[in-house]
Amino acid sequence: MASKVTLSDKFALFDEQWAPRLAARYNGNEVRIAKVEGEFHWHSHPDTDELFLVIEGELDMEFKDRTEAMIAGDLIVVPKGTEHRPCARKGEVKLLVMDADGTPNTGDEATASKPVEL
Repeated sequence: MASKVTLSDKFALFDEQWAPRLAARYNGNEVRIAKVEGEFHWHSHPDTDELFLVIEGELDMEFKDRTEAMIAGDLIVVPKGTEHRPCARKGEVKLLVMDADGTPNTGDEATASKPVEL
């Protein structure tokens, strides 16, 4: 049965940084939310694109050739195979991230944080 998801309620359920939570699923995809601060590591996803939507805060999405500065309401789709690094240098950022089901957030299953269902 369909039911709404209130993102502010879901964000209130956790404090961990860089630890994705599953807010919803659709068509073999996961809608993840995360709180992030500081710099993540360089990585890519060889088989799938990745969508980032900034809910709150300021995020720099670094690519090897440029940096995209993002604020609340901005989204970016990182094409599959593209090296990238999300960075939250001005305090905590709340993100919504859409990935194909089971996609490791680090690009490597061995080092990935498994998303926790909320």
